[in-house]
Amino acid sequence: MTVPITILGQNQYGKAENRVVKITRDGATHRIKDLNVSVALSGDLDDVHYSGSNANVLPTDTTKNTVFAFAKEHGIDSAEQFGMALARHFVDETEPIRTARIRIEEYAWERIATPEGEAPHSFVRQGRETRTAQITYDGTGFQVLTGLKGLTVLNSTDSEFWGYIKDRYTTLKEDYDRILATDVSAVWRHEWSGRDGEEAPEWQSSYESVREIMLGAFARTYSLSLQQTLYRMGAEVIEGRPELAEIRFAMPNKHHFKVDLEPFGVKNETADGAVYIAADRPYGLIEATVLRDGAEALIPLDLTNL
Repeated sequence: MTVPITILGQNQYGKAENRVVKITRDGATHRIKDLNVSVALSGDLDDVHYSGSNANVLPTDTTKNTVFAFAKEHGIDSAEQFGMALARHFVDETEPIRTARIRIEEYAWERIATPEGEAPHSFVRQGRETRTAQITYDGTGFQVLTGLKGLTVLNSTDSEFWGYIKDRYTTLKEDYDRILATDVSAVWRHEWSGRDGEEAPEWQSSYESVREIMLGAFARTYSLSLQQTLYRMGAEVIEGRPELAEIRFAMPNKHHFKVDLEPFGVKNETADGAVYIAADRPYGLIEATVLRDGAEALIPLDLTNL
């Protein structure tokens, strides 16, 4: 008898990147929710991998249809609420499925301003960050991760970088007044799991508050390193939002280098307003998790890295 030398490891399947736009009409005034929804299901799926039997497989086309039907039947109050409804449905209604993970990106729109006021049904895409959510349900409770990516911030002063290790390959000069800029990607985990009947957080206000705290911490921190700034942003979020247990960041250092204008007889001094070149790559990439004391780190490392 041939002894197998391979076994099936972790697996999941689903329909990725379902673009859902839901318009809610309240008379002449409309509201818009614009989501990118990805579904991943796991459970009793060994046979489909070993023998090709689809007996336990809910088609990915069905998961796609469910996303659009739920948008109409349940509406979209928030990315978190919508993802929770989907995840619970797939696990509770499809016996072979044990766990459902829903990842959502939300794209923000705002009403177009006119001389007569805000247009009731005309919108422009906001040039702000993309909101994200990941909801995982295992039949007993939820894990809800909220986040954002592409939050571009810059301090034009109050940042230094010096005192670092120098070896024979080091050419970077110490800088006592530099630009600090980054694109913030962050994911934060809610303590709430839905297991004990506790009322769910107010997802929208929680998100807006976390964003405001992060921006305030970035602006207030006199930075000696991007790591220091990252930690202060995370610490203030955890201190200010008791419903959160941890937050993870990935923050590329968007380097700005002073242009050498000496060949043209021009001094390019920081004190009187220098000219910089914005370098898009390579870049330093700073990643870290900030935890409430006693909390367990549960946010996957690959959710924020670039």
